[in-house]
Amino acid sequence: MNAKAPHAIDVYVGGRVRARRLILGMSQTALGDRLGITFQQIQKYEKGVNRMGASRLQAAADILSVPISYFFQDNPSDQTRPEAADFDAVNAFLSTREGLSLNKAFSSIKSPDIRKTVVALVTSLAQGEETSARQPADASVAQASANPS
Repeated sequence: MNAKAPHAIDVYVGGRVRARRLILGMSQTALGDRLGITFQQIQKYEKGVNRMGASRLQAAADILSVPISYFFQDNPSDQTRPEAADFDAVNAFLSTREGLSLNKAFSSIKSPDIRKTVVALVTSLAQGEETSARQPADASVAQASANPS
């Protein structure tokens, strides 16, 4: 392993810090100020370039209103788990504005039935997009001309 490369756990923990900070609408500067460090240092922690010490991680947990275990939940470092392969894509999406917006909106839905309906809708839309992406352009044109509206 390259000594300069970030360790997977440091990247994971940093991603969890970033996700929680964004969920709360807190800037890197605000978190840095509360921790007594620069926003640049927060960037390094969030990317996993620098490792957060235990005391600083506990302080971050207090500021972000989560137990310290939050930063280690669902740790994908065990690559034998099937969901480990999907973690990077999910984490990257949840770090985007769209991902955060979708996550906040979904989290505000209290009804389990409505949540199931939303999941079914999104799944259906994703499958429809995959299907249309696999169809050759000629097939789409032929299908459209065979079924005029």
